[in-house]
Amino acid sequence: MKITKELRELSPEELNTRMAEFRTELLKLSVEVASGANPSSPGKIKQVKKNVARILTLLKEKEKGVN
Repeated sequence: MKITKELRELSPEELNTRMAEFRTELLKLSVEVASGANPSSPGKIKQVKKNVARILTLLKEKEKGVN
């Protein structure tokens, strides 16, 4: 819940920046798994995917003026 509250306070530009960071991190983790190496933290991929989804949801809410 902490991350959601933190993300709600950001502007759309900052959310796009954070989303780019999360997607870059997700790409690195995916390459690590695809190369056959054991991931350093297996739950990290799921967490990063959820964070990207949270940001996309918040961007849609801000676009529609829900908040």
